Amino acid sequence: MKYYIIAGEASGDLYGANLIKALREKDPQAEFRFWGGDAMMQVAGQPVRHIRDLAIMGFIEVVMHLRTVLGNISLCKRDILAWQPDAVIGIDYPGFNLKIEKWAHTHGIKTVHYISPQLWAWKKGRLKGMRRYLDRLCYILPFEQEFYATNNLPQAVYVGHPLVECIADLKDPKDLNDPKDNRPIIALLPGSRRQEIKNSLPYMVRLAANHPEYQFVVAGMSLIGSELYDKLINSGNQTIKQSCNLEVVYDQTYSLLSQAYAAVVCSGTATLETGLFHVPQVVCYRGNPISISIARALVGNRINHIALVDLIDDSNVVTELLQQDFNDRRLEQEFQLITTDSANRERMLEGYRRVEQKLGNAGASHRTAESIINLINAN
Repeated sequence: MKYYIIAGEASGDLYGANLIKALREKDPQAEFRFWGGDAMMQVAGQPVRHIRDLAIMGFIEVVMHLRTVLGNISLCKRDILAWQPDAVIGIDYPGFNLKIEKWAHTHGIKTVHYISPQLWAWKKGRLKGMRRYLDRLCYILPFEQEFYATNNLPQAVYVGHPLVECIADLKDPKDLNDPKDNRPIIALLPGSRRQEIKNSLPYMVRLAANHPEYQFVVAGMSLIGSELYDKLINSGNQTIKQSCNLEVVYDQTYSLLSQAYAAVVCSGTATLETGLFHVPQVVCYRGNPISISIARALVGNRINHIALVDLIDDSNVVTELLQQDFNDRRLEQEFQLITTDSANRERMLEGYRRVEQKLGNAGASHRTAESIINLINAN
């Protein structure tokens, strides 16, 4: 069978690569065409579009890049029509993928959305349309089960979280320790998009400059390129990188987290990754003020957290520093708590254990692949 897969972000690229492997195991004749990144390229060849050209997030940012977004949508539709897949599978990236899935449904192609949009937080009105044009929704968060049962979306299937298997599959992580340096490692995860990195990394760099007792290591992404990281690290102080032994390692986030004593993390999938590695963290985020205001107006009082570990446990497992609260003073305070307060560290680790229990076992990719194949064969 022919599978057309669309991932628009780094996390979706990772999940997409594992989904391709699982589909191949169950369908040895499988053919793939995809939008994704380096992880998917390693298992399926060249993408139609690379995620480096797709990662646009925020209301204002989408408007600013509207011509590019519309051009990608048009290209995707033409490419699907020419290739005629058995199913179109959108991985997360709902602003783009739901549009493509709705269009594909009108052309008689099976549609699957893997990783639910955050309908429980906002845009619940999308449910009506999704009932009509989605043949399968594979969702990954345990608390979403009640939401979809209550809101009558029979094509929604809980498959578990793919991060569990991604981390379980990690074998022999690269040792990032300098044998001459016994200082504990602090992981800095500034985000996966250029704007996130610009907004968060300068605060992390200033924190590092104040704590020579630790090794600070930035989880960099090669698709972003070294120029941006170097510019932000050295901005305003040409000696910071050398004085605090701050370094950037590329595409080695899991190796870094497997050795980290604590972490400062830009909100996103990385907060759950950090939790599954049992690393105490402080979560931070700064976005476009207008986009954030719009988001808050849409969400209202429906959710109290943005960090995935907090959402899954429905508690304050980690501290979230958002917008104006993400400043040098507050970051320093919370950093002290996750590095020197043993009671706070143990409280956080206990929260992580609860999250792990709620997520359950590995195997999300295989359950998703089986659901997709059963959907196609049922026709």
